Amino acid sequence: MVIKRINVLKLAIFQGALMAAFGLLAGLFFLMFGSMLAGLGGHGSSVGIFGGIGALIFLPILYGIFGFIAGAIGAFIYNLVAGVVGGVEIEVE
Repeated sequence: MVIKRINVLKLAIFQGALMAAFGLLAGLFFLMFGSMLAGLGGHGSSVGIFGGIGALIFLPILYGIFGFIAGAIGAFIYNLVAGVVGGVEIEVE
């Protein structure tokens, strides 16, 4: 089997969703560590928690957008190169 062409929009959507999931995971880590740092800071140190909540909201969105763009560019470049040198050959059983 040879992959001759990749649907640009399908790959962009897939990679955007995958990167949004990674952004959610990264946001959870920021929330966790922000909460721990806020606990060390005393009574008035709520910046860590709010920063973590902001990361939990904005990181999946940003990762998803940039993942979508990178997926579209990657699929477009693959299609250009595969048209010149051929596609990726995959052996399956």
